[in-house]
Amino acid sequence: MLTAEQYLESLRRIKYRAYLFGEQLENVADHPMVRPSINAVAKTYELAGDPRYEKLMTAESNLSGKKINRFTHLHQSAGDLIDKVKMQRLVGQKTAACFQRCVGLDAFNAVDSVTYEMDRELGTGYHVRFRNFLQRVQNEDLVVDGAMTDPKGDRSLRPSRQADPDLFLRVSEKRKDGIIIRGAKAHQTGALSSHEILVMPTLAMGPEDEDYSVCFATPADTAGIIYVYGRQSCDTRKLEEGTIDVGNCRYGGHECLVIFEDVFIPWERVFMCGEHQYTAALVERFAGYHRQSYGGCKVGVGDVLIGAAAQAAEYNGISNASHIKDKIIEMIHLNETLYSCGIACSSQGCATASGTYLIDLLLANVCKQNVTRFPYEISRLAEDIAGGLMVTMPSEQDFRHPEIGPYLEKYLQGAEGVPTEHRLRMLRLIENLTLGAAAVGYRTESMHGAGSPQAQRIMIRRQGGLDQKKKLARVIAGIEEDRE
Repeated sequence: MLTAEQYLESLRRIKYRAYLFGEQLENVADHPMVRPSINAVAKTYELAGDPRYEKLMTAESNLSGKKINRFTHLHQSAGDLIDKVKMQRLVGQKTAACFQRCVGLDAFNAVDSVTYEMDRELGTGYHVRFRNFLQRVQNEDLVVDGAMTDPKGDRSLRPSRQADPDLFLRVSEKRKDGIIIRGAKAHQTGALSSHEILVMPTLAMGPEDEDYSVCFATPADTAGIIYVYGRQSCDTRKLEEGTIDVGNCRYGGHECLVIFEDVFIPWERVFMCGEHQYTAALVERFAGYHRQSYGGCKVGVGDVLIGAAAQAAEYNGISNASHIKDKIIEMIHLNETLYSCGIACSSQGCATASGTYLIDLLLANVCKQNVTRFPYEISRLAEDIAGGLMVTMPSEQDFRHPEIGPYLEKYLQGAEGVPTEHRLRMLRLIENLTLGAAAVGYRTESMHGAGSPQAQRIMIRRQGGLDQKKKLARVIAGIEEDRE
């Protein structure tokens, strides 16, 4: 397995074609806007090498028998699924940011079971190709961007009905040695922190959408791939001197629009090409795994936000007020409810035909449906406890100013004995998590990540066993007999 420093060095060797603020980036790994998100990924390597966390952060590969980073593992039991959620909570606690490896992990497990079933039923060779790819990922401890979401254009139209056929990623040409890809993937978390991209279809396809029914892996710097870095609230604070105003002093996350301009993919890296009847299973399983993930990662970040709110209350001198205690209790209650959902859908997991374990899909969707709501309330309560200074505070430059600084030191102090700078740092951290750059990976992503709230509600309706529930009611009401 790689160390954190070895991971950083590996990124410096990748020649991304990436753009930010209208300029092409020369050194992605050390750019001040990108580096905090890379630091968050590097933390997954650091923790895996720490004896205190090694058992949780690593696993034994079912492919090689070697010890590997759990972020590259195929789940072999319900215990593995539970450990995944525990691991994600831990890394969320240590970074207070999106650490970006979950999407690739969830993609591995979805693609593994679906390719096995395709091979068994159609006689294709996709599963062997995929496991060969994954074994290399495990052996080299690579970060993989799981790429599912397409730009989608007119949402009322199928991929093949779009005015521009490239608004859903597609196979534009098939050759003897591989395929040519055109299109884009949007909202790609950690794209510039990744060594490889694992592309999947974005929705269940029909027979007319065969060209869009494609799954493959390719190196992140393959010719024809272009990255456009996404803006975040307060993101240019990372370019300023000092650390107070950025809130999270070291870690962050990022998303990119990833454009595929006639990208060649050799057949040995193609895991689906035209088998539209398997796209629904792939999308459903990936979404389920990723909705499970939010019961871990968002909870870990929530732990930090709850701690920051409680600390800010102490710094403000109001920690003993009954209403403050009640608000913090409610924050903990909501956060632990999310964690309970993540653990529940994991504990009820079962083996697929390939041997890889799948979570309980209904409970995973319930988990994510709660995630679309609870972090917003946790954030609201944190902002309430923090007070108005969180959004009216002068800059760090003013605080350091030889003339103005002493006034700020005097008039922005809180409880006696608490350094003013400590109070300001804590308020900036809350601002970062609820309104700033980190809110992309906590509050807003809680709404849109792993599919919209309506997508989860559709799955809950589909998997909720409503007919069986109606039958239970008929039996209890004496309308029919219980024959089961």
